[in-house]
Amino acid sequence: MKTAALLRGIARRFARAKLHYGHGTHNAREEAAWLISSQLGYLLDEEIAPKTQKRIEALAERRIRERIPLAYVLREAWLGEHAFHVDRRVIVPRSFIAELIRERFAPWLRREPRRALDLCAGSGCLAILLALEFPKAKVDATDLSAGALAVAAKNVARYELEKRIDLVQSDLFEELGRRTYDLIVSNPPYVTARSMAKLPEEYRHEPALALAAGSDGLDIVRRILDEAKRHLNPGGLLVCEIGGNRRAMERALPGLEFTWPALSDPDSVFVLEREQLPG
Repeated sequence: MKTAALLRGIARRFARAKLHYGHGTHNAREEAAWLISSQLGYLLDEEIAPKTQKRIEALAERRIRERIPLAYVLREAWLGEHAFHVDRRVIVPRSFIAELIRERFAPWLRREPRRALDLCAGSGCLAILLALEFPKAKVDATDLSAGALAVAAKNVARYELEKRIDLVQSDLFEELGRRTYDLIVSNPPYVTARSMAKLPEEYRHEPALALAAGSDGLDIVRRILDEAKRHLNPGGLLVCEIGGNRRAMERALPGLEFTWPALSDPDSVFVLEREQLPG
């Protein structure tokens, strides 16, 4: 069988199975293309060895049977051009903050950060992207989950950043003492209780600790806003992802002057300077 025929066949199987996407792909064809290219290393229309075809079809069958995100099947996810090890101890990387990192947080970041913090780091993907984009910066990455930090450690080692990224098991800022930063980023839990109850099966394979955030999805974000100012240097920046909760955020905290960068989802991430934060 040639690659194109296998791609069409697996895409049809995924479509018939009515899978849910959103862990790096948006539809059945993209999902099939990712699966095949992960095994071949390319997606050229060439003859596929029977043994390789059998392996690909077995992976496709597992994706359908278990309704598990493909990233967990492959033990790998991509954020931009960078690959990360993932398993069920962490959510699959999909943060819009990666777009801002590529743009170096222009025009809001006043100077290149010497110290940066990734709160709720999960797989460590944002901490790693920060370290790669700002080669002079030291980066702390915190997470409440020891399992998540074990995954993050694998990724930090993969990119040989052990000397520049410090992984800290902490409930947000709790174990950071008096450390301060020029930049804090966070992709915290922000799924509302109502949405948690309706999650597709694929999303239920992800750790609930990294998703659930109370009735309005803002339980963790409120804590970050309450504590961030004392951990930011003058002129420092807080960048936080909140999914589709912009309206709830602005209703709950009308006194804060949020900036919403024009991203792929323009209502997903807010930016606040230290001087705009409460406390």
